[in-house]
Amino acid sequence: MSKSNYTEDNIKSLDWKEHIQMRPGMYIGKLGDGSSFDDGIYILLKEILDNCVDEFVMGAGKTIEIQIKDKQVVVRDYGRGIPLGKVVDVVSKMNTGGKYDSRAFKKSVGLNGVGTKAVNALSSTFKVQSIRDGQIKSATFNYGNLNIEDDLSYHSGRRGTKVTFIPDEKIFKNYVFRNEYVIKMIKNYVYLNPGLVIDFNGEKFISKNGLKDLLEDRISLNDILYPIIHLKGNDIEVAITHSKTQYSEEYHSFVNGQNTTQGGTHLIAFREAFVKTIRDFFGKSFDSSDIRKSIISAVSIKVMEPVFESQTKTKLGSTEMGPELPSVRSYIIDFISNQLDNYLHKNSFVADEIQKKILQAERERKELSGIRKLAKERSKKANLHNKKLRDCRVHLGDLNKENRLDSTIFITEGDSASGSITKSRNVNTQAVFSLRGKPLNTFGMSKKIVYENEEFNLLQAALNIEDSIENLRYNNVVIATDADVDGMHIRLLLITFFLQFFPELVKQGHVYILQTPLFRVRNKKETRYCYSDQEKVDAINDLKGNTEITRFKGLGEISPDEFKFFIGDNIRLDPVMIDKTTTIDDLLQFYMGKNTQNRQDFIIDNLKVELDLAKIEN
Repeated sequence: MSKSNYTEDNIKSLDWKEHIQMRPGMYIGKLGDGSSFDDGIYILLKEILDNCVDEFVMGAGKTIEIQIKDKQVVVRDYGRGIPLGKVVDVVSKMNTGGKYDSRAFKKSVGLNGVGTKAVNALSSTFKVQSIRDGQIKSATFNYGNLNIEDDLSYHSGRRGTKVTFIPDEKIFKNYVFRNEYVIKMIKNYVYLNPGLVIDFNGEKFISKNGLKDLLEDRISLNDILYPIIHLKGNDIEVAITHSKTQYSEEYHSFVNGQNTTQGGTHLIAFREAFVKTIRDFFGKSFDSSDIRKSIISAVSIKVMEPVFESQTKTKLGSTEMGPELPSVRSYIIDFISNQLDNYLHKNSFVADEIQKKILQAERERKELSGIRKLAKERSKKANLHNKKLRDCRVHLGDLNKENRLDSTIFITEGDSASGSITKSRNVNTQAVFSLRGKPLNTFGMSKKIVYENEEFNLLQAALNIEDSIENLRYNNVVIATDADVDGMHIRLLLITFFLQFFPELVKQGHVYILQTPLFRVRNKKETRYCYSDQEKVDAINDLKGNTEITRFKGLGEISPDEFKFFIGDNIRLDPVMIDKTTTIDDLLQFYMGKNTQNRQDFIIDNLKVELDLAKIEN
């Protein structure tokens, strides 16, 4: 057996940009095409914005301007501006930046030692301009390589920093910035920094009431049991209410302005503090799950030199508020115990509503306890011989940090479709769950149906979302059905199931619709897959000559080899989003309730529009 040589030639050193480009997941999480809120292109934007917000926090510049057109991003702040002699270093030398001086940035959002460099390295074009002291310094990079460094010159404009970048299309394939995700990010910044103004493509965003505004934006005020409790301290702010209809817990957590979507030590402490305070206030040892059931809350803290579990800063690991300061746990418990207790004593109506909700949750839990036990036993037995779930090799909690966000489960209809996806998937990160026929319409049903229905019970177990989505096994839940009437009906029934019992799964951006091609157009030299009639027409015109046109009637007709193309780097996903202008209950009532005249009129009116468009196209 031959032995491979191991010499000095095997040892290689990568410069700063090469390492980022080779291992982008270490710096920005998953890549993606912009269909998910945590795709890399939004992390690039966030890294630049973090630095702008830090300027506001330090009292230097209250306005940030963002322009996104096509694939180019421009961000301008009116802070102090990068010191002119360090402009190139700050964006191209690792471990260089003002954030390391805690005197200048005590509770920083960004980490200028890495974040801006990652944006530079992962952009085809990156330009930074700093204006201060009546002068401007500019530098332009391509793929992290310095291309143009301008000399200092006079500038009469306002001080600050301007960054322009275009994400590298070789790394972020077929990407598109979705305004919904950009706006959600912007709103988080203004909610956490009252007085900050962010102008996005001409639309201004500002907040006066912080996390109270955040909750009011995320939920319908018609669906809350009592007015939002809003508490603020020196380094902490919380907003709390309970939903009338939602089953599970919903949290929005932040550290130093960063949206910690995976929680961390501060969220664990907040949940513990809320339970402790409620028990102490009523003098009863209520079950913690009953106390927190249907809670909707936001919590934000500021920590000295926070430690996160990854560069993307989605989970706090710090246990201390800072050097010679109390622990995160004790600080939050003390604050909630005092402030929430005082609030409840002053607002007896709110206290009464919380107690009613707890007692209702207790009754429902006891009613479900027997059927839950039976359902779990059936689920264990079924899983021994269960062919519904073709799992991936590693689950969400076991994946390394680079791959965790790519964990995906496809929910399919029928054996043929699930078979094609199963044969073509990435077995490391992609799982397949096969439905048997159409699922039930669960609108208006109690959670009892989730345990009584075998398919729903197995799906709930596969996702690991019975009590909360905190330990969700797959970051992306993708509904993969045929693009016909039956397939769309199944989509609607699954979305109804999630909205009825697990709305936070949709609210937090985990649910998607898989877009698959309707047509294949090819000649001897090239094959095009088309997702609409217009794309088919364009393909026919481009390819010219003799073309073969295939209409895919269902997912089962697409071969596994072709499916590899559709669920790999070229995957197209449409996120399922909720418009907060209507409640989930009203939404489901309209689409899934009894056949009302309003819905009939809606269908007829939209059918007329479709027919008119068809006439125009023909």
